[in-house]
Amino acid sequence: MANEGEQNGMGMTAMLKEVQELADKFKVEEDEQYISPYAQLEKATVLQEARIFHDPTQVRENPRKCCTVIAQLLHLQNIGQLLSGVEATEVFFGVTKLFMSDDASLRRMVYLFIKEVAETCDPDDVIIVTSCLTKDMTCDVDLYRGNALRVLARIVDAAMLGAIERYVKQAIVDSSGQVSSSALVSATHLFNKSPDCAAVVKRWISETTEATQSPNEMVQFHAMQLLYQIKSHDRLGVSKLVQQYSERNSLRSPLAIVLLIRYSSKLLNDEAAEGRGSVQDGSPMARAGYQFLEASLRHKSEMVVYEAARSICNLPQIEPQDLSPAVSVLQLFLSSPKPAVRFASMRTLAAVAHLHPRVVAKCNEDLEALIGDGNRSIATLAITTLLKTGSENSVDRLLKQISAFLTDIADEYKITVVRSLTQLCLTYPSKHRILVGFLSNFLREEGGFEFKRSIVASIVSLIRSVPETTESSLLHLCEFIEDCEFTMLSTQILHLLGELGPTTTAPARYIRFIYNRVILENSAVRAAAVAALAKFAAQCPSLRKSLMTLLRRSLNDEDDETRDRSALAVSIIEAAMEKFPYVAPAEDAEAEEIPPDTPAEDDTAAFILLEQMPMSFDKLERSLKAYTMTPNAMDTPDPVSVDALPIVEDTVQETYVSSGMGGGMDVDIVPLGAPIEEKKKEIVDPAAVVYAIPELAALGRTFRSASPVQLTENETEYVVQCTKHIFPNHVVLQFTVQNTIEEQRLDNVTVVLDDSDVESFNVSGEIAVDGIGYGDTKHCFTVLERDANAPLSPSTLTCELRFTVVQVDPVSGEEEGDTYEEEYPLEDLEVSTADFMAKVSVPDFRKAWEAMGNDNEVLEKFALQFKKLEDAVAAVIDFLGMQPCDGTAVVKPVASGKPHMLHLSGVFVSGEKVMGRAQIAMQGDTGVVLKIAVRSGDADVSRMVADCIR
Repeated sequence: MANEGEQNGMGMTAMLKEVQELADKFKVEEDEQYISPYAQLEKATVLQEARIFHDPTQVRENPRKCCTVIAQLLHLQNIGQLLSGVEATEVFFGVTKLFMSDDASLRRMVYLFIKEVAETCDPDDVIIVTSCLTKDMTCDVDLYRGNALRVLARIVDAAMLGAIERYVKQAIVDSSGQVSSSALVSATHLFNKSPDCAAVVKRWISETTEATQSPNEMVQFHAMQLLYQIKSHDRLGVSKLVQQYSERNSLRSPLAIVLLIRYSSKLLNDEAAEGRGSVQDGSPMARAGYQFLEASLRHKSEMVVYEAARSICNLPQIEPQDLSPAVSVLQLFLSSPKPAVRFASMRTLAAVAHLHPRVVAKCNEDLEALIGDGNRSIATLAITTLLKTGSENSVDRLLKQISAFLTDIADEYKITVVRSLTQLCLTYPSKHRILVGFLSNFLREEGGFEFKRSIVASIVSLIRSVPETTESSLLHLCEFIEDCEFTMLSTQILHLLGELGPTTTAPARYIRFIYNRVILENSAVRAAAVAALAKFAAQCPSLRKSLMTLLRRSLNDEDDETRDRSALAVSIIEAAMEKFPYVAPAEDAEAEEIPPDTPAEDDTAAFILLEQMPMSFDKLERSLKAYTMTPNAMDTPDPVSVDALPIVEDTVQETYVSSGMGGGMDVDIVPLGAPIEEKKKEIVDPAAVVYAIPELAALGRTFRSASPVQLTENETEYVVQCTKHIFPNHVVLQFTVQNTIEEQRLDNVTVVLDDSDVESFNVSGEIAVDGIGYGDTKHCFTVLERDANAPLSPSTLTCELRFTVVQVDPVSGEEEGDTYEEEYPLEDLEVSTADFMAKVSVPDFRKAWEAMGNDNEVLEKFALQFKKLEDAVAAVIDFLGMQPCDGTAVVKPVASGKPHMLHLSGVFVSGEKVMGRAQIAMQGDTGVVLKIAVRSGDADVSRMVADCIR
C-alpha cells in the first residue's frame, strides 16, 4: 500500500510538472502583444485551402488540417466576409466529402460550420448536406445522432420535416439521454420556426409525454419545456398538464420541477387577474396550485425550494399568513455559504418587505448579520430591507451601522440606501431630524453627481411630504451649496430657497447663503441667486430695502442673464416700494399687534415674481403647436393669448410626477439599469388626422382626444379600434380598421351606429374609406352631433362594421371573383361624461380649491363594491376622467381604517375648470364609502361630474 501511494504521489508530481512546463511554454510576457492567428486571413487564401476537402487522402489522414480550415471559414463569417453564391456551393460540396472521415473532432466542426453558415447561404446550397445529416441521424454513434438532429432543425423546412419526422419521433424516446435531449431541443426550435413546422411538432405530443418519464434529468427538463410550448395556447391543456405532474410527483429533475412551479405560478396569476379569488378562497385549481407550491418548499433541491418560495411571494392578493412558509425558507437561505443563494433569497425578501414589512420583520436578526457580507449587493439589499422592516426604536442603531457601511461602497449602492432612508422618514415622521441630518452629513462627503443628486432629491421630497422638516432641511441645503461643485444642483437648490425660504419663520437667515453665490459662483448660479433674492424681496416687504442694495450690485454683472434678471427685479421692486412703502412696527409693539410680513393684495412685485405660469413651458409648447395645427387659426387677426390657446392634457411623465410616484425635485432619479432616453419623444396630436379632412376640419378645434378603445380582439379577421375626438358640439369617432385576410380588399368601409336609444347624441354624418388591403390600416369616421340642451350622461352605441368585399389574388393583388356586401358586428361603444373632461393638473390644489369657492359645490355620498382601497381610488379617477393632484393617486400605508383623500382637477368641454375632493374609506369587508365634493364655475357641470360615479 505504501509503494502504491508513493507511485501515485510521483505520478501526480510528474503531471503537475508537465502542466507547469506547458503553462511556461504558452506564457505571454507582459510587454509582448498578443497576435491572433486569424489576424491576417484573406478570403481567397482560405477558399484555396478549402480544396483539401476534395482530397480523400488528406481528409482521412489529416483531419486536424481540415478542422483548421473550417475554423478559418467560420472566422471570416463572423467578421462579415460572407460567402458568395458560387463560393458557398463549392464549399458545401467540399463539406459533404468530410463525412467520409471518422474523426469525431472534425465531424463536430462540420456540424458547427453547417449550423453557423446555413442562415446566410442559399437554401438550395444547404440542402446538399441534408442527405449526409440524415444518414448520421440514423447511425449508431450517439454523438453524431444528437448533433445531426440539432443541425437538421436549423436547415429543414416544413416539407422536409415531414420526411424525417419518423426519425425525430424515435429519437425523442431514445434510451440515450444525449440523443433524446437533442431531439427535444430541436423540436423546440422547430416549433418557433414557422406555423407549418409547429403543426408537425404538435403531432409528437405522445412521444414528448413519454420522454418526461426518462431517468435522465435533462431529458425530463426539455420534455416538460416542449410539452408546455405545444399547449401554451390552450389554457385548459396547460391546467391539466400542471395538475397531472404536480399530483403524480413523477418528475425527478429539479429543472423540470422548477418549470412546473413557474407554470403553476402563471396559472395562479391568471386566475387572480380574472378575479377568481385568492389562493385560499379561489377556484379548486388555485387552491391546488398553492398547495403544490407549498409542498415544493420541502424539496431536497435548493433550486426548487427557492423557486417555490419566490413564486409564492410574487402571487397577487396573497395574505400575510400565506407568505409565512416561504419567508421561513428564505430566512434559512440567508445563512447559506453560497453567495448566489444568499443574494437570491435577500432580493426576494426585499421585494416582499415593500408590501408586507411585518412578515419579513422576523428575519431582522439574520438581515443585520448580512450588513457585513463581503458581497456588497447582498449587504445593500440587507440594509434597505431593514429600513423597511425596522421599528421606530431601531432607527438610531441602524443609522450607526449604515454610516460605517456607506463609506465603503460604490455610489450606485449608496443611491439605493438613500431612497430607502427617504421611505423610512415617511414611515416615521417623528425621526425626521435625525434622518435629514444623516443625509445632509453625506452631502459633505465625497461622492459623484448622481449620489449627491439623489440625496438632494430625497431631502426635497421630505420637505414636500413632511412640512416639519422644511427649515432644518433648507439650512442643510444652504450649507451644501457653499462648496457644491455641481452647477445643476446649486441652481435647483437656489430655486427651492426662493420658493420656500420667504415662508419660513426667519427668512433673513437664508439671504447670506444666497448672496454668497452671487459673489463666488459662475454665471448660471449667479443668475439663479439673483432670481431667489428677487422672490425674497417680493414676498417679504420688510426685507426689500436691504435686498435692493444687494440686487443693484448685480446690475453691472458681466453675464447678460444675471444683469437682465437683476435689472428687471430692481425695476419691479422699486415700483412696488413706491406704491406700498413698508412701515416698520414700533419697537415696543406686542407680537399680536405686528402685521404679517406679506405683500399687499394688488402688489405688482408679488404678482410678477411669485405667481406661477398657468402652464409649464412644455405644455405651452404643445399648446402652441396644437393652435397652429387648428384649421384657419393663423388667419385670424386676434392676438394669441393664454386663454385662446387650446387645452392640452398632462403627458404620462407629468401624470407620473403629479400622482406622487415621481421624485420631489425637477431632477428625475433614473433607476439602475434603466435605459436612458437620449432624445425626448415628440408628442403627436391625435387630432391631426381629423384636421386633414376638410369636412371635419370645418367643425373647428378639437377639445381633446380620448385614448383608443378596442372594439374587436386582436386575433379577429378585422381589427377595429375607436378614438373619440371631442368638439364643443360634436364627437368625431375615428375607427381604425385593419384587414388581416390575404384574399380580400375592403372598399366602402363604414361603421354604422344605432343611436335610437340615445338622447344626447345623434349621428349626423359618415366618411367611408376604400382600399384596405391585407395588412393595411386605414380610418373611417362617424360624426355625432350633441344636443346642447340635454345633460350629458353615459351613452352606449351599438356598432356594426359594413364594407364591400373584393376578392383579390394574394400575390399580385389583382381583383378576381365577385364582390359582395358584408357586415361584421363590433363591441358596443360607450360615450361617457368623462370623455368630455380634460386631465389638467393645477400647481397648488389647496389654493385653487379655496379660490373656486363653494357657490356651485355638489356634495354626494356613494357606497362602492371594492375590496381594496387602491382599486377604489383607481376606479374613482377613471369614472371622473380627472387628473389626480398632490400625489393623492397613490394610497400610502396608513393606520387601518383611516380614509384616503383624493384631489382631482380638470377642464370640462365648456371651458369650466372643475375640481374635486374625494374621501375614500373602507367599510369593513363589505365595500368602500365615497364622499365627494365637486366645484366648478357652473352648477350644472358640477352635477354632471358628480353623477359620473356609478
